[in-house]
Amino acid sequence: MDFKKLYYFTVLAETGNFTKAADKLGIAQSALSMSIQKLEKQLELKLINRAERKMSITSDGQILLTHADKILANLEQAKIQMQELKGLEFGTINFGVSAMIGSYYLPETLALFKLRHPGIQINIHEAGTATLAKMLLDGELDLAMIRVDRKNENIRCITLAKEQIVACVPLEHEFANYKSITLDQFCNQPLVLFREGYFLREAVSNYCQQNRITPDIRFETNLIELLKSLVRKKIGISTCLPIILAEDSELITVPFNPSIPLHLGIGWKASHYLSQASQALVAFLQHDMKAEKPNV
Repeated sequence: MDFKKLYYFTVLAETGNFTKAADKLGIAQSALSMSIQKLEKQLELKLINRAERKMSITSDGQILLTHADKILANLEQAKIQMQELKGLEFGTINFGVSAMIGSYYLPETLALFKLRHPGIQINIHEAGTATLAKMLLDGELDLAMIRVDRKNENIRCITLAKEQIVACVPLEHEFANYKSITLDQFCNQPLVLFREGYFLREAVSNYCQQNRITPDIRFETNLIELLKSLVRKKIGISTCLPIILAEDSELITVPFNPSIPLHLGIGWKASHYLSQASQALVAFLQHDMKAEKPNV
């Protein structure tokens, strides 16, 4: 059904006169009359009583009028919401982050973004960066914080932070006095590690496989605070990013030699339409993280 003809019909019903309705619509009376005739022909119903001196709506026309008002009201709401989406008043983003990045990099940033765009809903999905990349490719996520030093032609990404993975040890540990340690030294210690699939575990697992080392892994956990607590209690040492221990007086970071770089960024599927809301979040993260999080 043509919405324009339906709108013409409601204005005609409101004014009760072809001349007044045509003036209100800014069209010729003949054009209005033809439009109503076409609507009647399309519906195969008589909507207007023209024989009477004063035009009136038929009983069938009254039923249509009830539905027409609702249809046009819904159409107007749809137009408004579409415009609001363009203006970033509403929108939903499925956003993937790892536990560490979500806990230490994003709380303040996402809070500021929410203040600026209160109508945009961000659904957080937590997983390791390898899993997040797969979820992007499978269309389960709109955006994800992933490693951008691992190129994938099907994922577009922007670098937000350049970090390095370091060892996390108690102040009393012998490594605490070292300027740097090797992966070999690290892998021969009791360990508390993130689970497989997380970037903080990857370098250790790869080194152990390549050198046929069976690591002494005392605990595996993706809970950052639990991991730190286990390291404090001298259950084992771990890997981390320097930002995690920035305010911890009982633990210390020790760089690896050679260093283990980690480039983090925001990624999305190359063939996936990036909504206005997602574009706004990408731009916000790019500005906020580069401004507030210095490279290590």
